[in-house]
Amino acid sequence: MLEPARGLSARALRAVADLERQVVAADGGRLKLEWGSLGSRDGRQVEDLLWWEGDALLGFLGIYSFSPADLELAGMVAPCARRRGIATALLDAAVPLCRERGRRRALLVVPGSSPAGAAFARQRGAVLEHSEHALVLPGDPADGPEDPRTTLRRAGPADAGELARLLTEAFGRPTTGLAAELASGQERTLVVEVAGAPVGTVRLTREGDRGGVYGFAVDPAWQGRGIGRDVLRRVCRQLRAEGARSVGLEVAVDNDRALGLYTSLGFVPVAGEDYHALPLD
Repeated sequence: MLEPARGLSARALRAVADLERQVVAADGGRLKLEWGSLGSRDGRQVEDLLWWEGDALLGFLGIYSFSPADLELAGMVAPCARRRGIATALLDAAVPLCRERGRRRALLVVPGSSPAGAAFARQRGAVLEHSEHALVLPGDPADGPEDPRTTLRRAGPADAGELARLLTEAFGRPTTGLAAELASGQERTLVVEVAGAPVGTVRLTREGDRGGVYGFAVDPAWQGRGIGRDVLRRVCRQLRAEGARSVGLEVAVDNDRALGLYTSLGFVPVAGEDYHALPLD
């Protein structure tokens, strides 16, 4: 039975975690389920789809909005229940929900080590848009100098325009809706400044003993001056001081410069995901 969920109960979260363990045990790798998001749904709209048989959760699909441009879809089906149409039913239910939000496409997130997942995406008409490495810093970052002219502060709604410009410059696609996200206070987004001038941005998360670094961008005009290395070192130390035993981030597989920066600070590749653009029309 399909359950469209407006927020996840403690029972549902336990069931999703158990299903994740089953899938990872069978397939290896990892699943990009974004537990920080799953545990903090606001309940205003359906963001999760669950497939139950009795008390057993056999399928799950989460809808995530990390960017005003695209929604991301990530899910799983129990190894014992595959080839029964559960993945198709979950995605069929998700598509109209994405359309209701005014989106014309979504990104279907598939583990890079899953040929079956890639085949399912192709069958649905999705096209591979990009792939990312997932990296983890298992300890403290490598030591290095700290420039006193570089400072970090919490971003607010007034910073939305400048941050949108920085993110567009860094990632090559327009970013909108930042003002509302910053006003909500749910995201810890920082502004990087050099002598008071905004030159970059980064978003931090922490889920239990795991920290995360997302949306890390430095203005191309300021790159090559060690700012990115300095900032990344600082935020990793901050997350570690707050209780994170490890810090994770993701980088496009063709971004050799960023990959070199991250590995030089002690990050190690652990997995990867493929992002398939799924048309919703």
